[in-house]
Amino acid sequence: MGESRTELVQWVNDLLQINYTKIEQLGTGAAYCQIIDSIYGARHPMARVKMNAKLDYEYLQNYKILQNHFKAHKIDKPIPVERLSKCKMQDNLEFTQWIKRHWDSNYGGHEYDPVGRRKGAAMESPATLAPISGGGGGSSQPRAPSATGVARGKTPVGGARVAGAGSAAAQAELATLQAQMREMTSNLEGLEKERDFYFSKLRDIEILVQQEIESLESKGKQDNTLNEIQKILYSTEDGFEVPEGGVDEEEAF
Repeated sequence: MGESRTELVQWVNDLLQINYTKIEQLGTGAAYCQIIDSIYGARHPMARVKMNAKLDYEYLQNYKILQNHFKAHKIDKPIPVERLSKCKMQDNLEFTQWIKRHWDSNYGGHEYDPVGRRKGAAMESPATLAPISGGGGGSSQPRAPSATGVARGKTPVGGARVAGAGSAAAQAELATLQAQMREMTSNLEGLEKERDFYFSKLRDIEILVQQEIESLESKGKQDNTLNEIQKILYSTEDGFEVPEGGVDEEEAF
C-alpha cells in the first residue's frame, strides 16, 4: 500500500516548503516539476515553471516541462496530463504515490533549497478545481482569502472569475500546445510499433539461426555464415554493457 493522502501532502509540504492542504492541488504540475528538480538539481529551468498556475494553458506548460524532465533522465513513466490537470483526487493520488517512490529510490540525500530554486516565488495553495479556461467570467472581483479561512487550513478559492485581456492569446497558445501534444503522442506510438515490428523480425531470425547452429554442432559441423549472423545479432555498441542476468526481451531494442 502507498502512503495516504495526508502523508503525501505533508511530505510535499516539507520537501518544497509550501502549504498545500489537498492532494488535488498538485494537479497544476508545478509541485511535480519541483519534486523532480529536487532529485536532479540545477540542470532544469525552474524559472519557466508557473508556480502559481491558474489557467489551463499554464498547467499544460508545466506538464510539458515535466515531460522534458522525464525524457532527459530516461524516466519510463507515462504522464496522464489530461487527467492530472483536471485536479481530481484519485488520479493525482496515484501519480504522487509513484513520484514519491521514484524520489525515495533516486534522491541522493543532498541539501536542497526549494525556495531558492524557485527564486523566492511563493507557491500559493491553488484551488482544488479544474484550471480556469481563459474564457467566461463575471464582473465581480475575486475575494481575498480571509484570515479565518487560512487559519483553518482551507484552500482559498476566489469568487467569480474574470476573463483577462489576453484570453484570446491564451486560447491560441493552448490550442498550439494541445496540437503539439497530440502530434508527440502519435509519433511515439508510431515509433513503438515500428520498434516492435523490427524486434519481432530479429527475434525470429535469432531463433532460426540458433536452431540451425545447434543442429550442425550435433553433427560435428559448423557454418561460418551462420556464426557471423549470430555475432552481428549479439554485438553491442561501444560503452554498452549487458546487465547481469541478461536483458529482457522487451528492453533489448
